[in-house]
Amino acid sequence: MWDLIVIGGGPGGCAAALRAAKGGLSVALFEPREVGGTCLNRGCVPTKALLHGAGPGCDWPALAEETARVVSTLRAGQEKQLQAARVQVIPHRAVVTGPHTAEAGGETYEARNILLAAGSVPARPPIPGLDTPGVVTSDELLSDIRPRNRMVIIGGGVIGVELAAVWATAGCQITIVEALDRLVANLDRELSQGLAMELKKSGVEVFTGASVSRIEPGPAVVFTHKGTEHTVSADTVLAATGRRPATEGLFADGAAPELERGFVKVDGSFRTSIPSIYAIGDAIGGAMLAHKAEAEGIAVADLLLGRAPVRGTAPIPSCVYTSPELAQVGLTADQAKAGGVPVVTGKCVLGGNARTLIEGGKRGFVKLVFHRETRALLGACLCCCRATDLISELTLAVSLGLTAEQLLRPVRPHPTFAEAISQAAEAGLEALERG
Repeated sequence: MWDLIVIGGGPGGCAAALRAAKGGLSVALFEPREVGGTCLNRGCVPTKALLHGAGPGCDWPALAEETARVVSTLRAGQEKQLQAARVQVIPHRAVVTGPHTAEAGGETYEARNILLAAGSVPARPPIPGLDTPGVVTSDELLSDIRPRNRMVIIGGGVIGVELAAVWATAGCQITIVEALDRLVANLDRELSQGLAMELKKSGVEVFTGASVSRIEPGPAVVFTHKGTEHTVSADTVLAATGRRPATEGLFADGAAPELERGFVKVDGSFRTSIPSIYAIGDAIGGAMLAHKAEAEGIAVADLLLGRAPVRGTAPIPSCVYTSPELAQVGLTADQAKAGGVPVVTGKCVLGGNARTLIEGGKRGFVKLVFHRETRALLGACLCCCRATDLISELTLAVSLGLTAEQLLRPVRPHPTFAEAISQAAEAGLEALERG
C-alpha cells in the first residue's frame, strides 16, 4: 500500500508528490501525458517563451525550436527531481475506484490517501460550427507554432490576450470577440482598459459585449455587437473561452466525492467529502493558476506529514504577460467598495520613472488600495514593466497586512521600477491623512 497516490502531474501534483516523498512518504504519481501538466507543456511556459521571442520578421521555426527546448529542459529537470525523491511516476490515466483505491493500466493501486490534482482542459462552449476545420484551442495552437495571416480569438481572458499579443507582434491581423463588457474582466477595470488600448495600438481589433452566434466554413466567425451582425474570416479561429475541470471520467460509479458543476468540493484543508481523498488546483476551482495549485499541493503534503503548512495558499496574485505587463493581488477598490469596505487608493504613474524611460517602456501605473481605518494594504494593481515580478513584494505586504507607513520603510534603489511602489504608497498615505 502506498502512503499517497497523486492523480495528475502538473504543478500542484508534482509539488505535493515531492514534498510528501521528501518527508518520508511513499508516493505514486499518475500522469498519462508529460510531467509538468498544462502549464509547462501547453500553457504558461510555451506562451511566455513565445511572448519573449515573437516580433516583426521573427524566425518561426527557430522560435518553435527554442520554445520546445525551454519546455523539454524544464520537464527533464522536473522528472529528475521526482526520480531523486523516489516518487514512482506511472504513465497511465488513473480512475478512482474507492476511498483508498485507483485503477490504471489494468492494475489496482491502494493508498492511505489520494490527492486529486487532475487540472483542467479547454472549455468548448456550445457554439454551432466549433468543430469547423481551422478552429483550435490553445492546446492545438501551441503545438503548431507558425506564422498566421488572420486570426479571430473568441474570448478576451488571459489566454486570449496573451496569444493575441504573440501573433499580433509578428504581424498577424487579430480580432478578439469577448462576451463580457471588457477584456480580462477578473482584473481591475483600469487594467482592462489599459490593456485594450495597448492591443488596439498594436492593430488588434477588439469587440467586447459581443455574442458569437456561429462559425461558418472558411472558417468565419459570425457575431453580434451593439445590435449589428459581423462576419470575420480568418485562417485560424482560436476558441479561448476558459477552462473546465478535468474530472470527467476520473471516478468509477459510486466512487466520486461531492462535486459541483464538475469541480471537486473541498474544505479548508483541501479534504473532500471522502476523508481519505484530497483535491487541489484547477479541479477545485477558484483561480486556475499554476502557483495556486503548487501552493495547495505543498499544503496538503504538509498536512499528511502531520505538520502545519508553512507556505500560504492566499492571496493569489494574477499576472498577464502582455506589454506592458499586468499584475494584481488582493482587493480592487471597486471590490472593496462593493463589499462596504472603506478604502483609499494611492497611485503612481510611471511617466516620470527613470527606469521606464531608460528601457523605452510604455506608460503605466502602480495603484495601491488601503483600508481607510487600519491603513493596511488590501490590494495592488500594476500596469508596467516587470509588473509580474513587482507583484511579489505587494503580495507579501497584503499577506502581512502591512500599512502605508510600513511600505515606506524600505529604501528602494534608483533607478528601478520598484520606486513606483514607494511613490504609490506615499500617495496612499497622503490620502489616508486627508481622511
